Amino acid sequence: MRYSTPYNFPTIEFEAARIAELLKWLKEHAELQMNFLTDITGIHYPDQKGKEIGVVYHVHGLAHNIRLRIKCFLPAENPAIDSATTVYSGANWMERETYDFFGVQFQGHPNLKRILNVDEMDYFPLRKEYPLEDG
Repeated sequence: MRYSTPYNFPTIEFEAARIAELLKWLKEHAELQMNFLTDITGIHYPDQKGKEIGVVYHVHGLAHNIRLRIKCFLPAENPAIDSATTVYSGANWMERETYDFFGVQFQGHPNLKRILNVDEMDYFPLRKEYPLEDG
C-alpha cells in the first residue's frame, strides 16, 4: 500500500484483490465511518505494463468529514476487480459506467452491462487504444 496527498487529498494505492475487504473495513470502522461512496471511475495508462487500467474510488466519512481516494491498478488483458455493491449499494451504476467506458469487469456485480453506450459497441471509448478520427 502506498500513501500520498496530491492536492492535499489523502490517497492510497491498494491491491485490487482486497478492495472489497478494505471498503468494508473503512465503512464499519468505528472512528472513520466511511459510509458514503462518492464516486468510482477508471483511467487508462497504456504505458504502465501490467497496471494499465486504474480504478479510483472516492469515499467519505460524513460524521467527521473525512475523505479518501483509493486507487487500484489492473492489467488491460484482464481488468477484473471485486464489486463494491456488496458494501455500497450506490456502487451499482458507478461500476456499470466504469465498465461501459473502460471495460473493468466488476466480479459479483448484480447486473454488469452497458449503461450509457449501445450494447453493440465492441470497444471501450475512454481507453486510449484506437486512433482519433482527426489525428
